[in-house]
Amino acid sequence: MKYQFIYWALLTVACWGTYGVCMHIGSSNMGDKENGRIMAFLWVGVAYFLTAVVAPLLILKFKGGNVAFWTYPTDGWKWSLIAGTLGAIGALGVLLAFGKMPTPAYVPVIMSIIFAGAPIVNAIVSTTKEGNWGYVKIPFLLGICFAALGGVLVTKYAPKPPDEPSAQKAAAKE
Repeated sequence: MKYQFIYWALLTVACWGTYGVCMHIGSSNMGDKENGRIMAFLWVGVAYFLTAVVAPLLILKFKGGNVAFWTYPTDGWKWSLIAGTLGAIGALGVLLAFGKMPTPAYVPVIMSIIFAGAPIVNAIVSTTKEGNWGYVKIPFLLGICFAALGGVLVTKYAPKPPDEPSAQKAAAKE
């Protein structure tokens, strides 16, 4: 029980690790090259609503908690609303990044940038918010550097099949 948080963290790793792949597949299969990413984002919103609105209300109801969420303390709902907005903007950013990648979009590149960069931003923002810069040790800074290096290496050396010679491409189109 002492390390139960690790299981929940690993659940998040599994979900967020497959998030970009699913987003790309979903947006690619919308049948609308121009608007497919926004259509996919709409369905992501539906999933967020079901998972983050309906499910918590049901859980609160069954546990006897306060379902009158409009009466929650302002500081609690304000920061939670900001967090949700940041998450939704981030999801939109993922889809828009897919649209700006060279064809075909290579999901591991985008997601490596995001998932290497986000912990770095989190470390800097959290350390600043808590006023803990005076307690920073070299291993912490090395971790930030290694996260950045990992993102760069995965992005630069992501496995892909070699490009086909243009003659083979032309023959394949016929």
